[in-house]
Amino acid sequence: MFVSDRAAFSSPPSEPARAEATILHADLDAFYASVEQRDDPSLRGRPVIVGGGVVLAASYEAKAFGVRTAGSGAQALRLCPQAVVVRPRMSAYAEASRAVFEVFRQTTPLVEGVSIDEAFLDVGGLRRVSGTPVEIATRLRAEVRERVGLPITVGVARTKFLAKVASAVGKPDGLLVVPPDRELAFLHPLPIERLWGVGAVTSRKLRDYGIGTVGQIAEIPERELMSVVGQAAGRHLHALAWARDPRRVQVGLRRRSIGAQHALGRRPKSPEDIEASLVALVDRVAKRLRAADRVCRTVVLRLRFDDFTRVTRSHTLGQATSQTAVLQAEARGLLAAAMPTIRDRGLSLVGVALANLEEGGAEQLALPFGPLSSSSLDTTLDSLRDRFGSAAVTRAVLLGRDQGVTVPILPD
Repeated sequence: MFVSDRAAFSSPPSEPARAEATILHADLDAFYASVEQRDDPSLRGRPVIVGGGVVLAASYEAKAFGVRTAGSGAQALRLCPQAVVVRPRMSAYAEASRAVFEVFRQTTPLVEGVSIDEAFLDVGGLRRVSGTPVEIATRLRAEVRERVGLPITVGVARTKFLAKVASAVGKPDGLLVVPPDRELAFLHPLPIERLWGVGAVTSRKLRDYGIGTVGQIAEIPERELMSVVGQAAGRHLHALAWARDPRRVQVGLRRRSIGAQHALGRRPKSPEDIEASLVALVDRVAKRLRAADRVCRTVVLRLRFDDFTRVTRSHTLGQATSQTAVLQAEARGLLAAAMPTIRDRGLSLVGVALANLEEGGAEQLALPFGPLSSSSLDTTLDSLRDRFGSAAVTRAVLLGRDQGVTVPILPD
């Protein structure tokens, strides 16, 4: 466990005092791999890779050799030939996630899930009944270890952004506290990639401009930063570089998009194989959309090429819908437009997201009404799959094809 030394994070004397650090970001370490090591004692202390063609997760022993999540399985084994490769067990990961979130909810009622292995917790106001935020975080880590058997890192800070950065810096199996009066001293020496919104493209732009640390972003005028990365990104990054993040921990926050993706590996894929993967993904996310009683206006296609660069294509519908047939047609159109690029650059991952979500039942119905609407067919198929399994009724194009691993997710 690592708790920051307050003397190490000295701040400029002019920095004003701030409210207490009461936000926790709790993040399980190498989640899938840790579950495998928990359930199989022979894997403990050994490099573990979850997944085959694509690395779904890697233990810290494997990461020490350069193995990274979402990388090629073949490349991972070249980097770490002694690694143990295990097949993913999604039901085990979902069960572990539920147990961990139960610990979160018993710690505080203010829990905002980010994914199945991480959440923000607001422990402000619990001092009299539960102790200080650091004491609460320490107890939470011990309870997750004792009750679920998994290591977890917790960052404690005044804002969600800083708490998440603290948990990332404190990994693995650590506790890192950022005192309110030491925030900038902690944040400014970090590399720019620690900021939310700095991916590969933005990082390259900033580094080409001579900016490599968060402190350097804070030092340059906001307008100059906008000229480098764009107006919205510049304003966003400049605020984060000065530790400005007004967002609160929100309970019951509904998703703004629903998506899924399928890693295809680096083997050659025919257009028919790619389209079949897309069809399966749209079926999956459309069912989730209806289960959440929502409709969408925008269909998003996400592609990762063989060189690991990514592109996103989207189309906004004139009318919100949850009908699979409409969503399939839009997704196939986006894929067809991208196919020339795919032929030139190869494809290692395809993903679909449904965005601009609205509550179901509020959409305007289109004329004419047929004797059996597509919505009725969709809900009938959903009921059959819920009762008899996802493979009970499938499309002919998917017969005999690998539809990829269904990754556990938080409720929509």
